Amino acid sequence: MKLLVGRRALVTGGSRGLGRAIVLALARHGARVAFTYARNEEAAERTRQDATALGVEVLCYRADAADSPATEAVVRSLESAWDGLDVLVNNAAITQNLPLALLEEEDFDRVMRVNVKGPFLTSRAVLRTMIRRKSGVIINIGSLAGARMIEAPIHYTTSKAALIGMTEAMAKEVARHGIRVVCLAPGLLEDGLGRNLPEHRLTDYLKHNALGRVGTFEEVAEVCALLASSRSSYVSGETLVMDGGV
Repeated sequence: MKLLVGRRALVTGGSRGLGRAIVLALARHGARVAFTYARNEEAAERTRQDATALGVEVLCYRADAADSPATEAVVRSLESAWDGLDVLVNNAAITQNLPLALLEEEDFDRVMRVNVKGPFLTSRAVLRTMIRRKSGVIINIGSLAGARMIEAPIHYTTSKAALIGMTEAMAKEVARHGIRVVCLAPGLLEDGLGRNLPEHRLTDYLKHNALGRVGTFEEVAEVCALLASSRSSYVSGETLVMDGGV
């Protein structure tokens, strides 16, 4: 069944990896989807074409999620094109696999800027339209690293833990406007941080994983679509850890 027919969604960082999978899942479920990307125009165009082939309208924008004027411009454009948004997925994020002793101040600031300031700015811009309509769903893509005590880069872990706090505070504040806010926190996936881990750390993770494997982008994207739909209408302020049982 298509869960999102008639919905209008924005996904930040939607050209590659998990973001791309989320764009395609929302499109498969019938939503009109817009997504942002930072640099890779070729990847963005492939994602746009693949999502459009699923029979929905797809828009893409080159915009830094942590750039307030650029983010505001994207939301204004979508207001004009679609008369608003029903779903926001704050997915754009970066990381570095560096130990604390080697982290520079600039490294920390850059990760926090994209992973925390970005969701704040995008949520603020989108909420103005959602509040007027008294409905909407915001999904923050967190991480197992922000929800459990595991070995992971300090600045990345800090940023993803901050998203949990942001989710809870925002959900409490905007509930009276009919808006839900949730955090979806995957464990290691088929690419990204999981691919860059040293072999011994990946082996240790899999040893403690009930399913004995990493997750796929598509598995997480389908749960994201479910959380965005009316099937999850009583879910807000929660962090769903999706890690295969660690």
